[in-house]
Amino acid sequence: MVGADTAWIMVATALVLFMSLPGLALFYGGLVRARNVLSVFMHVYAIACVMSILWLAFGYSIAFGDGGPLWGGLGKMFLSGVDANTVSGTIPEVLFFAFQMTFAIITPALIVGAYVERINFGFVMLFSSLWMLLCYAPVTHWIWGGGFLADGGIFGDTGTMDFAGGIVVHETAGIAALVLAVMLGRRKVDNKPPHNPGYVMIGASMLWVGWFGFNGGSQLAADGGAAMAITVTHISAATASVTWALWEKLKYGKASLVGIVTGTIAGLASITPASGFVDPVAALVIGGVAGILCQEMVNVIRNKIKIDDTLDVFAVHGVGGIFGTIMIIFFADGANAIAQFGALAIVGVFTFVVTVALIKLCAMITPLRVDDETEQQGLDLAQHGESAYDHNS
Repeated sequence: MVGADTAWIMVATALVLFMSLPGLALFYGGLVRARNVLSVFMHVYAIACVMSILWLAFGYSIAFGDGGPLWGGLGKMFLSGVDANTVSGTIPEVLFFAFQMTFAIITPALIVGAYVERINFGFVMLFSSLWMLLCYAPVTHWIWGGGFLADGGIFGDTGTMDFAGGIVVHETAGIAALVLAVMLGRRKVDNKPPHNPGYVMIGASMLWVGWFGFNGGSQLAADGGAAMAITVTHISAATASVTWALWEKLKYGKASLVGIVTGTIAGLASITPASGFVDPVAALVIGGVAGILCQEMVNVIRNKIKIDDTLDVFAVHGVGGIFGTIMIIFFADGANAIAQFGALAIVGVFTFVVTVALIKLCAMITPLRVDDETEQQGLDLAQHGESAYDHNS
């Protein structure tokens, strides 16, 4: 084991958890009506807790076990065979487990943004649990765990290049979010402006800082590769923020705080798959395009095809992750275009099918959606018995 690598991945693990708690919770919480903010916090927090337990029990083994090309098997359930002295590369395997656990937390937590303000809490927990185990963990194995989309798999020696989760995290979460938004249906309460743009900015800032661990930590070493990943991550985020704001100003006459920080997230999602393979100039291009591309996709999803993906999960995370995965073909040495597009297609179809099946299954067990009165009243009081704000807001 290398001490510097171990120390850095310990820090990176904390940073990625910080992205969900409290970063994503605040980012999403500020965007909803005041009477639903605690339900958003509850969704993200409870997902973090339950996914941690499930990752220990089954998820890590499915993703990183030695079962074969399609799944890792159950040989490492509850970290069987892993102790403080077991090594994964240059770091303790238990640390690799913990680092990957934070990814298994944030991926289903990202989907929260698609269904806030109208979903039943019991459904959230059941769906998130099954989706992480049956969709996220297998895809992780395919690409990062030595499965059939990795190097030496169906695409030959150069398999899918996804450094930190453009496909594994952002495509899967984005497609699942879109499917769930369609099957759940639109909100019946009139949309209102974000109740606290300050929360949104603070949450986005935490996500930006935490993303250094997300991308830089994916190098799994304290070296120049990690430093470059952090640098390109920052450049893409900054550039996408600027282009989003400029595009907003050009179209609407004003650049908003919520807009510029949403651009930040678009730039971060887009650079994620490429962050270990590209230089800062490429990051400038990726971020610059992402700020406009993702903003236009928000308009398409909301206004053209009328899907109520409440907080634009697909348009920002899904489209950003897919775009960044494709950009690897143009900016990374040795990229295999067939592998990139092939993996996007395979994972996209798999995610769609599994998500539809799980929604139907879970809805047979627990209600998918709250009733009209609960939606009007707000989920905070109706589902959790507490409220942080004047209930008339």
